[in-house]
Amino acid sequence: MSLFGTGAMGRVVRSGVGRRRVQTVVIAVATMMAVASAVVAGSLMVAAAAPFDHAFGKQQGAHITAQFDPAKASAAQLAETGKLAGVTASAGPYPSTAFRPVDQAGFQLPTLTLVGRSGPGGDVDRVNLKSGRWAQKPGEIVLAASFEGPAIGIGAPLKASDTTSAPTLSIVGFAVSASKTADSWATPAQVDALASEGSPVTSQMLYRFDPASTKEQILAGRKKLAASVGSGALLGTQSWLETKRAADQGAAATVPFVMAFGMLGIVMSVIIVSSVISGAVGTSLRRIGILKAIGFTPREVVRAYMAQALIPAGAGIALGVALGNLLAVPLLSDTEAVYGGVSLSVAWWVDVTVPAAALVVVGLAALIPALRAGRLRTVEAIAVGRSPRTGRGQWAHRAMGLLPLPRPVTYGLATPFTHPVRTLAMLLAVAFGTVAATFAVGLTSSLTAVGTSQDPESRAAVTVTTTKAIEVAPPPPPPVGGNAENPPPPRGSESGPPPVENSAASASKKPKVADPAKVRSAVMSQPGTESYYGKAQTEVAVAGVSGSIQASLYEGDSRSGSYEMLSGHWITGKGQVVVPSRFLERTSTKIGDIVRVTYEKDTANLRIVGESFDTSGSQLEIHADMADFESAEPSTFLVETKSGVSADEYAQKVAAIVQPLGGEATTGSESGQDGVILIMAAMAVLLTLMLITVAGLGVLNSVVLNTRERIHDLGVCKAVGMSPRQTMSLVLASVTAIGVIGGLIGVPTGYALHGLVMPVMGRAVGTSLPSPVLDVYEPVQLLLLGLGGVVIAVLGALIPAGWAARARTVTALRTE
Repeated sequence: MSLFGTGAMGRVVRSGVGRRRVQTVVIAVATMMAVASAVVAGSLMVAAAAPFDHAFGKQQGAHITAQFDPAKASAAQLAETGKLAGVTASAGPYPSTAFRPVDQAGFQLPTLTLVGRSGPGGDVDRVNLKSGRWAQKPGEIVLAASFEGPAIGIGAPLKASDTTSAPTLSIVGFAVSASKTADSWATPAQVDALASEGSPVTSQMLYRFDPASTKEQILAGRKKLAASVGSGALLGTQSWLETKRAADQGAAATVPFVMAFGMLGIVMSVIIVSSVISGAVGTSLRRIGILKAIGFTPREVVRAYMAQALIPAGAGIALGVALGNLLAVPLLSDTEAVYGGVSLSVAWWVDVTVPAAALVVVGLAALIPALRAGRLRTVEAIAVGRSPRTGRGQWAHRAMGLLPLPRPVTYGLATPFTHPVRTLAMLLAVAFGTVAATFAVGLTSSLTAVGTSQDPESRAAVTVTTTKAIEVAPPPPPPVGGNAENPPPPRGSESGPPPVENSAASASKKPKVADPAKVRSAVMSQPGTESYYGKAQTEVAVAGVSGSIQASLYEGDSRSGSYEMLSGHWITGKGQVVVPSRFLERTSTKIGDIVRVTYEKDTANLRIVGESFDTSGSQLEIHADMADFESAEPSTFLVETKSGVSADEYAQKVAAIVQPLGGEATTGSESGQDGVILIMAAMAVLLTLMLITVAGLGVLNSVVLNTRERIHDLGVCKAVGMSPRQTMSLVLASVTAIGVIGGLIGVPTGYALHGLVMPVMGRAVGTSLPSPVLDVYEPVQLLLLGLGGVVIAVLGALIPAGWAARARTVTALRTE
């Protein structure tokens, strides 16, 4: 025996599901939408937390990684810092330096942090050796596992730098540090040997604190460390909170808005399922009475109407699980293999828990109207039939009749008051659809603003470079999930190393690079030049931060190419640096603090003067004045032309001068949106369309029920002369006021939801959001979104309105 019975019970259930095709589709689509959103949100939450937490706990990861100046803090002093209050474990000091090696194919890797450790174990940061063995003698090195590939493997040689006298190291192993305390490891003696004037040896200490779960607690721990040693001895620190955020931010940024859509879908499902079953009971009173008269018990009636909700809901849930798994794949791919294998699939328990919860929610939503059907008295149900109660809503008809509008319109405006509960359900469906549309418009506008703000170079009218773009070899594509802590493999690792060429052949293929001074002179000599600034994109090392950090170095007044600022100000001269929010959290620093930055052989102590809005993944990028580094030269000049000067003509004139030198000049162009932003925007649009469809189907269901109940009245109206067009206006007028009120409720709610979710998305990637990203709504746009409620209501009512207009008068009069 099935859950809902066999024989007569099964026939009743199948008949109810088959006859109410509109209601069946509405329940299925509503549950599909809710379940798909919940599956995506649940899978992203799992992907955002589980891999890092597991690896960090297993390895006893470092809450704070600190770099000290060995000249100002001895090994004995540093060992004593492990006894400070709140420190539960410590390791070190380990010698540390930065170097930029060259692989066997001649390609230079990013700047790496090299730490000298005698083994992978310890009280803190128990490095996981993925392959090979640990470095045991000078000339051996262990690399982070993210570098392993066809071009770089066990036994492969690695030159310590691009100089001819650089020593050669042999790769003996690949390892993973959940704390990201280093990119490579060697013996302590090897670290001392590789240190140089530009990259001196520092002392690394690793600490675990209790408590250490908030930014404030990490800052308090850093303050204790700085106070325990001499002034200036603490060069920098790295917080585990930012390392965790970097590991999970690809999924974490998407979780808030997907959860918002999921909650909207769940609430709409409850409203619509309750409305559909309540409507089914209200329009089937005679049928319920007949069922009871032929022997159905109240419990069987309840089960029958519960089944009529759960069967289409079950189909919708199954489709929602499949759709949710498909939608989650492009988002989960951003977190693949960050810490040893995140599968590109939804966790099995998410696929089990979400459908089970959805069935419970749908069952509870259908239970109340089903219980009402079970409590109906047999005689009363048969006698009343499906006619509405006499006199309900008459006051509304009298009031609307006083309006100076055609009678069919006033009749339609009064119709919703006949069924207040059904009207409320329709109003909520329209309101939630408008909320979704308003939120989606704001979300996509904000994502577009984020993409625009991250490419300030596109604002320049003309871009002049010191190399021809066609001759510049493209950088290696980062792996899925690649970031600063999990850097991409070196160029050539995906398809194998290119053939090694002799030096003469290699030199002949190198692009010709123009003298920056001559390119600058060409720009300055043009009469159409309004202003310009130089820029160089490079890598630097920052004391206390493992691995290389991207740096933008500026020459001249770069305010026209500045990033949006969250606090402080843009660089105005030497000795200043602007950093993103993630840098401040990762290094436990604040505006006004000093950081040591090394570019090639130049080291400068720079004061943090501003916090920039930067969403470039977990790859940190700092901004500084080029004058702080003597060896730095601009590779690009960004030019603003005078009013009335054609950018194309200006670029052609400059190109004629710099191309023979090896440079190039092009007009500025808008950059394409980031792939993750495009995926998020596309998902927002898809989920919004689904919600709007559900809202429209909710209106359709209610209008169908109202029209069927009033079909006899419509027949009378047609008999006294109402035309098909007037019949359509009557039906559409019945939902117009609902659309207006739904829009008035939905637009402010969607606006507020955008203001709530966007900052949460920003915090998920470690940054606040500037006003250009948050303040994206225009007054006219909000007005049009408000009219969207009317559009949803009218579109949902069009089909039943057309059916009512086409109904024959005789047929309508015979229908009860």
